[in-house]
Amino acid sequence: MIVDFHSHTHESDGTLHPQALADFMAERRVEVFAISDHDTLSAYGQFASGARVVTGIEINTTYRENEVHVLGYNVPLEGSPLQTLVEHNRDERAKRVEKMVAQLRRAGYGITLDDVLREGREAKALGRPHVGKALIRLGIAPDIEWAFRTLLRRGKPGYVPSTHVTPHAAIAAISAAGGIAVLAHPGRLKDRAILDELAPVGLRGLEVFYPRHDAGDVRYFREKAKHYGLVMTAGSDFHDIRYHVQGVGVEVDADDIRPFLELAGA
Repeated sequence: MIVDFHSHTHESDGTLHPQALADFMAERRVEVFAISDHDTLSAYGQFASGARVVTGIEINTTYRENEVHVLGYNVPLEGSPLQTLVEHNRDERAKRVEKMVAQLRRAGYGITLDDVLREGREAKALGRPHVGKALIRLGIAPDIEWAFRTLLRRGKPGYVPSTHVTPHAAIAAISAAGGIAVLAHPGRLKDRAILDELAPVGLRGLEVFYPRHDAGDVRYFREKAKHYGLVMTAGSDFHDIRYHVQGVGVEVDADDIRPFLELAGA
Protein backbone atom coordinates (compact mmCIF):
# COMPACT_ATOMS: atom_id res chain seq x y z
CA MET A 1 0.00 0.00 0.00
CA ILE A 2 1.35 3.45 -0.91
CA VAL A 3 0.60 6.27 1.55
CA ASP A 4 2.13 9.59 2.53
CA PHE A 5 1.15 11.49 5.68
CA HIS A 6 3.97 14.05 5.66
CA SER A 7 4.42 16.52 2.79
CA HIS A 8 4.72 20.26 2.20
CA THR A 9 3.50 22.90 -0.25
CA HIS A 10 4.40 26.52 -0.91
CA GLU A 11 2.02 27.41 1.93
CA SER A 12 5.01 26.68 4.21
CA ASP A 13 8.48 25.72 2.94
CA GLY A 14 7.67 23.48 -0.02
CA THR A 15 7.63 24.63 -3.63
CA LEU A 16 4.49 23.09 -5.14
CA HIS A 17 0.99 24.54 -5.16
CA PRO A 18 -1.37 22.29 -3.13
CA GLN A 19 -3.11 21.06 -6.31
CA ALA A 20 0.25 20.25 -7.92
CA LEU A 21 1.23 18.22 -4.86
CA ALA A 22 -2.10 16.39 -4.92
CA ASP A 23 -1.55 15.65 -8.63
CA PHE A 24 1.94 14.34 -7.82
CA MET A 25 0.41 12.03 -5.22
CA ALA A 26 -1.97 10.71 -7.89
CA GLU A 27 0.89 10.25 -10.34
CA ARG A 28 2.74 8.14 -7.76
CA ARG A 29 -0.49 6.21 -7.02
CA VAL A 30 -0.63 7.28 -3.38
CA GLU A 31 -3.86 5.90 -1.93
CA VAL A 32 -4.12 8.02 1.24
CA PHE A 33 -2.19 11.18 2.05
CA ALA A 34 -1.94 14.29 4.19
CA ILE A 35 -0.43 17.67 3.46
CA SER A 36 1.34 18.69 6.66
CA ASP A 37 2.60 22.23 6.15
CA HIS A 38 4.45 23.90 9.01
CA ASP A 39 2.14 25.84 11.31
CA THR A 40 -0.70 26.19 8.78
CA LEU A 41 -3.66 24.30 7.32
CA SER A 42 -4.09 26.78 4.47
CA ALA A 43 -3.40 24.17 1.74
CA TYR A 44 -6.76 22.59 2.50
CA GLY A 45 -9.52 23.90 0.29
CA GLN A 46 -6.99 24.55 -2.50
CA PHE A 47 -6.94 21.09 -4.06
CA ALA A 48 -9.11 18.20 -5.16
CA SER A 49 -8.01 14.58 -5.09
CA GLY A 50 -9.33 11.16 -5.94
CA ALA A 51 -7.34 9.69 -3.04
CA ARG A 52 -8.40 9.65 0.58
CA VAL A 53 -7.12 12.70 2.46
CA VAL A 54 -6.33 13.17 6.15
CA THR A 55 -6.05 16.75 7.40
CA GLY A 56 -2.57 17.39 8.77
CA ILE A 57 -0.21 20.03 10.14
CA GLU A 58 3.40 19.98 11.36
CA ILE A 59 4.27 21.89 14.50
CA ASN A 60 7.93 22.79 15.03
CA THR A 61 8.99 22.58 18.66
CA THR A 62 12.27 22.77 20.54
CA TYR A 63 13.29 20.79 23.59
CA ARG A 64 16.65 20.03 25.21
CA GLU A 65 18.52 21.43 22.18
CA ASN A 66 16.53 19.18 19.85
CA GLU A 67 14.30 20.21 16.96
CA VAL A 68 11.24 18.09 17.72
CA HIS A 69 8.50 18.09 15.08
CA VAL A 70 4.99 17.02 16.03
CA LEU A 71 2.44 16.13 13.37
CA GLY A 72 -1.22 16.75 14.12
CA TYR A 73 -3.93 14.93 12.19
CA ASN A 74 -7.69 15.53 12.03
CA VAL A 75 -7.24 18.97 13.57
CA PRO A 76 -9.28 22.13 13.04
CA LEU A 77 -7.34 25.37 13.33
CA GLU A 78 -9.79 28.23 13.52
CA GLY A 79 -11.24 28.56 17.00
CA SER A 80 -9.26 25.62 18.37
CA PRO A 81 -6.62 25.55 21.14
CA LEU A 82 -4.09 25.04 18.35
CA GLN A 83 -4.63 28.49 16.86
CA THR A 84 -2.82 30.44 19.60
CA LEU A 85 0.12 28.04 19.53
CA VAL A 86 0.47 28.26 15.75
CA GLU A 87 0.32 32.05 15.79
CA HIS A 88 3.07 32.11 18.42
CA ASN A 89 5.24 29.86 16.25
CA ARG A 90 4.70 32.04 13.18
CA ASP A 91 5.73 35.17 15.10
CA GLU A 92 8.86 33.46 16.41
CA ARG A 93 9.70 32.23 12.89
CA ALA A 94 9.53 35.76 11.52
CA LYS A 95 11.79 37.11 14.29
CA ARG A 96 14.27 34.28 13.72
CA VAL A 97 14.49 35.00 9.99
CA GLU A 98 15.13 38.70 10.67
CA LYS A 99 18.00 37.78 13.02
CA MET A 100 19.46 35.35 10.49
CA VAL A 101 19.51 38.01 7.79
CA ALA A 102 21.09 40.56 10.15
CA GLN A 103 23.83 38.11 11.14
CA LEU A 104 24.54 37.14 7.53
CA ARG A 105 24.80 40.79 6.56
CA ARG A 106 27.23 41.44 9.43
CA ALA A 107 29.29 38.53 8.14
CA GLY A 108 29.50 40.19 4.72
CA TYR A 109 26.80 38.37 2.77
CA GLY A 110 24.62 40.55 0.54
CA ILE A 111 21.18 39.32 1.52
CA THR A 112 18.20 41.39 2.63
CA LEU A 113 14.95 40.58 4.39
CA ASP A 114 13.12 41.44 1.16
CA ASP A 115 15.09 38.69 -0.61
CA VAL A 116 13.80 36.16 1.91
CA LEU A 117 10.25 37.50 1.81
CA ARG A 118 10.23 37.07 -1.97
CA GLU A 119 11.06 33.38 -1.53
CA GLY A 120 8.28 32.98 1.02
CA ARG A 121 5.72 35.30 -0.56
CA GLU A 122 3.08 32.53 -0.71
CA ALA A 123 4.01 30.97 2.63
CA LYS A 124 2.00 31.45 5.80
CA ALA A 125 5.04 30.56 7.93
CA LEU A 126 8.58 31.73 7.13
CA GLY A 127 11.53 29.51 7.95
CA ARG A 128 15.20 28.79 7.50
CA PRO A 129 14.61 27.11 4.09
CA HIS A 130 13.40 30.45 2.72
CA VAL A 131 16.70 32.03 3.78
CA GLY A 132 18.52 29.18 2.05
CA LYS A 133 16.51 29.66 -1.15
CA ALA A 134 17.27 33.39 -1.13
CA LEU A 135 20.99 32.63 -0.80
CA ILE A 136 20.75 30.33 -3.83
CA ARG A 137 18.86 32.90 -5.95
CA LEU A 138 21.47 35.53 -5.05
CA GLY A 139 24.28 33.21 -6.16
CA ILE A 140 25.76 33.03 -2.67
CA ALA A 141 24.95 29.33 -2.23
CA PRO A 142 25.00 26.64 -4.95
CA ASP A 143 22.25 24.55 -3.33
CA ILE A 144 20.20 24.22 -0.16
CA GLU A 145 22.49 21.63 1.41
CA TRP A 146 25.51 23.96 1.03
CA ALA A 147 23.52 26.88 2.45
CA PHE A 148 22.56 24.93 5.55
CA ARG A 149 25.92 23.26 6.06
CA THR A 150 28.03 26.36 5.49
CA LEU A 151 25.91 29.26 6.72
CA LEU A 152 22.76 28.26 8.59
CA ARG A 153 23.67 25.45 10.99
CA ARG A 154 24.79 25.74 14.60
CA GLY A 155 28.16 27.48 14.78
CA LYS A 156 27.76 29.12 11.35
CA PRO A 157 27.29 32.86 10.74
CA GLY A 158 23.58 32.70 9.91
CA TYR A 159 22.52 30.31 12.64
CA VAL A 160 19.89 31.48 15.11
CA PRO A 161 18.42 28.96 17.57
CA SER A 162 14.69 28.43 17.22
CA THR A 163 12.38 29.46 20.04
CA HIS A 164 9.33 27.39 19.27
CA VAL A 165 6.94 25.94 21.84
CA THR A 166 7.78 22.67 23.58
CA PRO A 167 6.61 19.33 22.14
CA HIS A 168 4.56 18.83 25.30
CA ALA A 169 2.60 22.02 24.51
CA ALA A 170 2.09 20.97 20.88
CA ILE A 171 0.82 17.53 21.88
CA ALA A 172 -1.52 19.06 24.45
CA ALA A 173 -2.92 21.56 21.92
CA ILE A 174 -3.43 18.92 19.22
CA SER A 175 -5.14 16.64 21.73
CA ALA A 176 -7.35 19.46 23.04
CA ALA A 177 -8.38 20.19 19.45
CA GLY A 178 -9.51 16.58 19.07
CA GLY A 179 -6.56 15.63 16.86
CA ILE A 180 -3.99 12.85 16.72
CA ALA A 181 -0.45 13.82 17.80
CA VAL A 182 2.35 11.92 16.03
CA LEU A 183 6.09 12.33 16.52
CA ALA A 184 7.70 13.07 13.15
CA HIS A 185 10.95 11.46 11.93
CA PRO A 186 12.14 10.31 15.38
CA GLY A 187 15.39 9.07 13.84
CA ARG A 188 16.46 12.69 13.41
CA LEU A 189 16.37 13.36 17.16
CA LYS A 190 19.75 13.86 18.78
CA ASP A 191 18.27 12.54 22.02
CA ARG A 192 15.95 9.60 21.38
CA ALA A 193 15.02 9.47 25.06
CA ILE A 194 12.67 12.36 24.27
CA LEU A 195 10.34 9.80 22.69
CA ASP A 196 10.11 7.92 26.00
CA GLU A 197 9.22 11.17 27.74
CA LEU A 198 6.53 12.19 25.24
CA ALA A 199 4.81 8.83 24.80
CA PRO A 200 2.98 8.95 28.17
CA VAL A 201 1.77 12.57 27.80
CA GLY A 202 -0.66 12.28 24.91
CA LEU A 203 1.39 11.12 21.93
CA ARG A 204 -0.76 8.82 19.78
CA GLY A 205 1.58 7.81 16.97
CA LEU A 206 5.11 7.51 15.63
CA GLU A 207 6.40 8.15 12.11
CA VAL A 208 8.18 4.82 11.79
CA PHE A 209 8.44 4.71 8.00
CA TYR A 210 10.54 7.63 6.77
CA PRO A 211 13.12 7.91 3.93
CA ARG A 212 16.06 8.59 6.26
CA HIS A 213 15.23 5.71 8.61
CA ASP A 214 17.34 2.68 7.82
CA ALA A 215 16.24 -0.90 8.54
CA GLY A 216 17.63 -0.69 12.08
CA ASP A 217 15.69 2.52 12.76
CA VAL A 218 12.46 0.96 11.49
CA ARG A 219 12.93 -2.06 13.76
CA TYR A 220 13.74 0.15 16.74
CA PHE A 221 10.78 2.50 16.29
CA ARG A 222 8.43 -0.33 15.47
CA GLU A 223 9.27 -1.82 18.87
CA LYS A 224 8.84 1.56 20.55
CA ALA A 225 5.40 1.96 18.95
CA LYS A 226 4.42 -1.51 20.13
CA HIS A 227 5.74 -0.87 23.64
CA TYR A 228 3.81 2.38 24.08
CA GLY A 229 0.71 1.40 22.10
CA LEU A 230 1.30 4.02 19.40
CA VAL A 231 0.00 3.76 15.86
CA MET A 232 2.63 3.79 13.09
CA THR A 233 2.62 6.32 10.26
CA ALA A 234 4.65 6.87 7.10
CA GLY A 235 5.73 10.04 5.32
CA SER A 236 8.11 11.24 2.63
CA ASP A 237 8.58 14.74 4.12
CA PHE A 238 8.51 15.96 0.53
CA HIS A 239 9.32 19.63 -0.12
CA ASP A 240 10.93 19.96 -3.56
CA ILE A 241 11.84 17.39 -6.21
CA ARG A 242 15.31 18.96 -6.53
CA TYR A 243 16.15 18.00 -2.95
CA HIS A 244 13.72 15.10 -2.37
CA VAL A 245 14.45 13.05 -5.45
CA GLN A 246 12.55 10.06 -4.06
CA GLY A 247 9.37 12.04 -4.63
CA VAL A 248 6.20 11.35 -2.68
CA GLY A 249 4.68 8.14 -1.39
CA VAL A 250 5.94 5.48 1.00
CA GLU A 251 5.17 1.82 0.38
CA VAL A 252 4.09 0.02 3.55
CA ASP A 253 2.34 -3.14 4.59
CA ALA A 254 -1.37 -2.40 4.88
CA ASP A 255 -1.49 -4.15 8.27
CA ASP A 256 1.13 -1.75 9.63
CA ILE A 257 -0.76 1.37 8.64
CA ARG A 258 -4.34 0.18 9.23
CA PRO A 259 -4.47 1.18 12.94
CA PHE A 260 -3.65 4.77 12.01
CA LEU A 261 -6.18 4.80 9.18
CA GLU A 262 -8.85 3.53 11.57
CA LEU A 263 -7.91 6.09 14.22
CA ALA A 264 -8.02 8.88 11.61
CA GLY A 265 -11.30 7.63 10.13
CA ALA A 266 -9.63 7.16 6.75
